[in-house]
Amino acid sequence: MPPTTIAIAADHAGYALKRALVAVLADMGCLVVDLGTEGEASVDYPDFADRLVAALSRSEAGAGVLVCGSGIGMSIAANRHPGIRAALCGTVEMARLARQHNDANVLVLGARLIDAETASACLGAFLATPFDGGRHARRVAKLA
Repeated sequence: MPPTTIAIAADHAGYALKRALVAVLADMGCLVVDLGTEGEASVDYPDFADRLVAALSRSEAGAGVLVCGSGIGMSIAANRHPGIRAALCGTVEMARLARQHNDANVLVLGARLIDAETASACLGAFLATPFDGGRHARRVAKLA
């Protein structure tokens, strides 16, 4: 079963896609913790990755979604924190495998590289896919 509370944040380049995904999450019955940004004025993506990581560390959400232009900056910013496994995904299969094999707890999307329909499908797959554990658990433990 997917987490019921999802934290989401974006920089200015990801703002429009973030807004679309907030609606998708609401339609899925998730509670959404929207951590900004609130418009297309230029902001610094590490600040929003940090907000999301802090929310996860305080157990305010069961998983997170980050969006920036390419997804690369948000991935780097989030993954520098202990316990965060942020996966930049551009396909449904990547999102599914990020959860299934890597126990990813943050989905990262590049708004300039993915359309809203594909992003929504990635989000759905990410939230619906459980971690397989088994041989993957040993590997994920080595990331800690």
